[in-house]
Amino acid sequence: MADEIDLGANPENGFDDQAMPQVAILTQYVKDLSFENPNAPGSLQVQAQPRIDVNVGVNARKAADDVYEVELKISAKADTDSGAAFMVELLYAGLFGLKNVPEEAIEPFCIIEGPRILFPFARRIIADAVRDGGFPPLMLDPIDFGALYMSQQGQVGNA
Repeated sequence: MADEIDLGANPENGFDDQAMPQVAILTQYVKDLSFENPNAPGSLQVQAQPRIDVNVGVNARKAADDVYEVELKISAKADTDSGAAFMVELLYAGLFGLKNVPEEAIEPFCIIEGPRILFPFARRIIADAVRDGGFPPLMLDPIDFGALYMSQQGQVGNA
């Protein structure tokens, strides 16, 4: 008769389901979306390459027990010598369930991993909004949220 090996949730064998960190994406959603084409139709006829300024911000807050809302704010403005071509602003958010996550890991998760998960969806919404506004889609480069977090931590430590 073969020996059975129990790898289930049992503190005796080192696998305690109650203590294992668990992360779940509960939902994600658009909180605010704005697209402006202030100089249309003239801005749609300009052949020059626009100058594009992109800003990204992250905010997180506790929404309920073991639930955190992470907001990713992306704004972009395209200018030409003739004036503003377009402005787009998106506030995209997600609710994340965090259970048995150590307190010191919650902030890094919410500021690095949450936005990293949300970014591809927000990127597509921005690209579609700009395309639907009559311009070529704005394809944002990937963002290293870990480097941004570490940079911000360095600034806070030096302040």
